[in-house]
Amino acid sequence: MTHEPLDRILKKTLEDFKVSRNEKRVLQRILDELGANDQQRAFFRHRAFELARAEVLGPEAHGVLDWLESIVKILDADEPTDSSSHREHAEAFFSPGDDCRNAINGQLRRAKRSVDICVFTITDNRISDCIIETIDRGVSIRIISDNDKSEDRGSDIERFERAGIEVAIDKSEHHMHHKFAIFDQRITLTGSYNWTRSAAERNEENILVTHDARIVNRFLKEFNQLWSDLR
Repeated sequence: MTHEPLDRILKKTLEDFKVSRNEKRVLQRILDELGANDQQRAFFRHRAFELARAEVLGPEAHGVLDWLESIVKILDADEPTDSSSHREHAEAFFSPGDDCRNAINGQLRRAKRSVDICVFTITDNRISDCIIETIDRGVSIRIISDNDKSEDRGSDIERFERAGIEVAIDKSEHHMHHKFAIFDQRITLTGSYNWTRSAAERNEENILVTHDARIVNRFLKEFNQLWSDLR
């Protein structure tokens, strides 16, 4: 799983025993472009340790370890690379108004590989249209929704199925009341906001968008468990 641009910058930063702000941005951009999952990040961490191990027996051991600490922080995504990255790491949106709907549609339009949606009800055609546009771009989409709400007037679940989107419906006497979505397995959007016009135009609601890998993994695990149970 070698990746030459990433390997080159690892070796370059190791020569200086430090990672500059620009080099942090380059490393993070490479990881984002790869859509690096946990397995890939684990491989790159192993590669960083491998490079350090080759140097650590020499007289520059202290500098090598400082360099390694910087690289591991970047690969663990625990250290935003600059103030802009910090602002993007987590954002909150509120309704009534367009902010929550725009946050959802913005993530849909930026998705490149996959979108997993787990929402109590979807009736806002302004969001549904964007979901259809997203699958038409070749992005893989899975949707989980509540059985009672899927039969409500205005529900777009049947429309999604006609468009070829995989759908799983809760069949219990209780509600599947989640409201979250995962984009490219690296961004989670969640909150009280139902994907409806009333939530946008009248209700006091909220949405949180986070890139925190620990949060994303928890939500992805929950989605996959529900998907397995309902399918």
